[in-house]
Order: sequence, then C-alpha cells, then structure tokens
Amino acid sequence: MKVIIPEKLKKGDTIGLISPSSPLNNPEQLNKAVNYFEKNGFRVKIGESVNKEKGYLAGSEDERVNDLHQMFEDKDVKAIIAARGGYGAIRMIDKLNFNLIRKNPKIFVGFSDITVLQLAIYQKSKLITFAGPMVSTYFGEDELDDYVEEQFWDLLTRDKKVGKIKNPNDEKFFVLNKGRGEGKLLGGNLTSLLSLIGTEYMPSFRNSILFLEEINEPPYKIDRMLCQLRLHKILSHTNGIILGRFIDCYERDSGKKSLSLNDLVIDYLKVLNKAIMYNFKHGHIKQMITLPVGADCKINATRGFIEITQNVVS
Repeated sequence: MKVIIPEKLKKGDTIGLISPSSPLNNPEQLNKAVNYFEKNGFRVKIGESVNKEKGYLAGSEDERVNDLHQMFEDKDVKAIIAARGGYGAIRMIDKLNFNLIRKNPKIFVGFSDITVLQLAIYQKSKLITFAGPMVSTYFGEDELDDYVEEQFWDLLTRDKKVGKIKNPNDEKFFVLNKGRGEGKLLGGNLTSLLSLIGTEYMPSFRNSILFLEEINEPPYKIDRMLCQLRLHKILSHTNGIILGRFIDCYERDSGKKSLSLNDLVIDYLKVLNKAIMYNFKHGHIKQMITLPVGADCKINATRGFIEITQNVVS
C-alpha cells in the first residue's frame, strides 16, 4: 500500500479539535487554543469528545470513535488536532474505520497516548500523521515558543521537501553511535507503542528510523520496555534510532538502588551496530519538534543531522 500524503493547510481552512484519549477538563485551555487558531486565520470545529467525561476517558469508545470519524468525513475539516493525550486511544482502535480514513486523508496531530492511533493509522491506512503539540501541552498555554510555532506551521503548510530538522537555538544533537541510516520514521511514546505489540495494528519496524519519548516512568519500567523492544526485534530491525526527551524517568526513592536512564541506554542501545542520536527536542517539553510519522527519514550520526527527505503535505 502506497503512503498517503495529506493536503497542506491554508488560511481559512477548518481545524477540528477532538479528545481521543482523556478529557481536557480545562475550558480555559480550550478557549485559548480556539483563539490562537482563529487569530492565525483558521476556523475551528470542536468535537463532542472534547467536552465529554467518563472517568479518565473523554467519553465512551463509541463517542470518541464517532468524533474521529466525523472529523475525517467532514469535507470542511482539513486538519485534526488532539486536545490531549492521557489514556484511552487503544480502547478504540478496533472500532476505527481505516478505509474511511484512507479515503479522506487529512492532517492528524498529537503525541503521547495518540501514538497508538498514529501507528495504527499508518499500519492500516498508510497515512502520514504528525507527532506534535496538542491543546493541553501547547496551544492552550499563555506563552508560546517561536521555534515550535514556526516549525509546526512550516511542516503543515509547505508542500516542499522538509529537509534537515534542527533543535531550537541550533542546540546540537548528541551521538551515541556513529553511522547512517534511512527508512520510514516510526515511533512515538514508548509505553503507547509497546501497547500495540502482538496486535494487527503494529507496523513493521524493519528498515525504519525509530524515534522514542517518555515521561514519568522509573528506570525499572524503562528497562522492561527496552527489553520488550529488543525481544520483539524492533531494535535490531530498525535502521537508526532517535531518542527524544525522557522526562522525569528516574527513581524517586533515594534510598532504593537503581540503574539510571543512561545505564539503560548503554545496556540496550550502545551495543547496537547502527546510528543512534539523542538530545532531540521531542516529547513532553515546551520546545517540541513536530515529526511526520511514516515519512522518509535519513539519520547521519557521523555528521550529526536528521533529515526528512520528502514533502509531508501536498
């Protein structure tokens, strides 16, 4: 199945906001996000799931699925942005109409728990999606970062080859292993990615470039998850690895013996004979690089650059 590239965003287009995972629970953030998009020349359509609550879920599976389907079906909506992550996306993927998504391709943005949907959509529909900022993590905030804005809009509105991706302030990437690799850029939140293992919704990582980020997981859990990646041969099949930010992934009990995150990176990744780079500004941080999931990517750890070698909107 050929990879599908969504249409680029233009001023006057409609952006749909939905909550496929947890509820937003913050009307102020929603209002700020709507004002932000409108000030930038876009219309906004708010899905019902944004205001739904069912415990830690933004409504039932059927409600969240219907919201996503309606946004993809709506001819006026040109981009769909998740209000937040949290948990719940995996509960709806076996109810999704991937044929509908494939026939109505459009920009879909989110990260964290939204990783589940992005990988499933790539596997079943081959649509390029975007691991990027959401209402709760960015657009609903008071102060926005110039670099994040510029890189986000540049990615979604220019139908040119993306080219090299840089960190904010030209901060250098760090190199764990030198080398080069090319492949489809696949990955996202580590916990969310692993929840798809053994299901039909997990894409093959053979000849891919794997990117990972995580938040609030202690080292022993990161250890277990990296071991899962190794045992399922995801680490050996990929052609290169990009490590985003792993936020607050340390042992909180100062009296408890523990390996560090760096220990785990060396144990599981340093031994691999492939290009690996880290200090990549992607994840649960304010200065977040948006990444096109499923796009052609080149990593050159010897020369220290990451490049998207195609256009990701048309």
